Amino acid sequence: MEKSRLEIKVGLFVLFGLALLAAILLQFSKGASLWRGAYELHLHAVNVGGIKPRAGVLLAGVQVGSVSEINLAPDGKSVTIDLKIYNEVQIYHDARFVIEQSGFLGDQYVSIIPTTNALPYLVNGADVPCQEPFNLQEVARSAAGFIQRIDETAKKLDASVTDLRAQVLNAQTLANFGTSITNLKLFTEQALDTVRDINQIVNTNGAQVGVTVSNAVAFSSSLIELETSAKAVLATNSVNLNQATKNIADATATFKQLAADLQAGKGLAGAVLQNPELATNVQNIAANLSVTSSNLNQLGLWGILWSHKPTATNTSTSHSNRAHP
Repeated sequence: MEKSRLEIKVGLFVLFGLALLAAILLQFSKGASLWRGAYELHLHAVNVGGIKPRAGVLLAGVQVGSVSEINLAPDGKSVTIDLKIYNEVQIYHDARFVIEQSGFLGDQYVSIIPTTNALPYLVNGADVPCQEPFNLQEVARSAAGFIQRIDETAKKLDASVTDLRAQVLNAQTLANFGTSITNLKLFTEQALDTVRDINQIVNTNGAQVGVTVSNAVAFSSSLIELETSAKAVLATNSVNLNQATKNIADATATFKQLAADLQAGKGLAGAVLQNPELATNVQNIAANLSVTSSNLNQLGLWGILWSHKPTATNTSTSHSNRAHP
């Protein structure tokens, strides 16, 4: 009887110890406690790296839950990570979820990074995106590819330098370059000689150049004085010049008016121009005056009168003869 009681006590003690050990393991492990309520969040990531179930979920460095399960999505292109978050912890919907690693070789965990903390809160069963962890091997592969591209670029650069040496820095090109340098040297020496000649000419004819400059200055002064005198004359006689200009304009207007009157037939000259018969008579009078003036020049006044008297006598005689046959 005492033996059976001892076995029962030992069994109860072992059972209590196992229960206590399980409770301690749950309390200090990375999983959620049996006595704390939690809600679920579903993260979706392309790659989860090496994270495993029961990994911690940290918010600002404080554990607020754990990873309960990791499943591959049906499309095979992403992974779903189920999180258990303590009920007393409220997470805003704009928070960022990132898979990070403790140290260089430490365990991975889910880090929740707050941003603006804009409402509403995430509720049970919410689906949120998750940023994949830093993949050192992928970085190493990218670096290897980058190094390979650098190596290819270096090879191309080496080939370009080789081509440059073969095409540009060959013996013929270098000889031409040396000839060009020699020609440049000769041209520089000739230019220096020319400059020396110019300096010698300037030094030799300095006095003449000075006289020429003085003459130019004197001529400029004379031009300035002439300009001043012209301005003074214009300023003094501006009224007379304006009056003369006005008189010329009035005379021009008068001539225009006379021409218009002639065209219109006004006055004696206009009547002569417009009346053909009168113009003919004027021309006959002018012709007779011309003959008379010519006779006066040749015979004189008495010669003209004497030459006309016999004509008158003959005329009277003829008339008398006619009257008395």
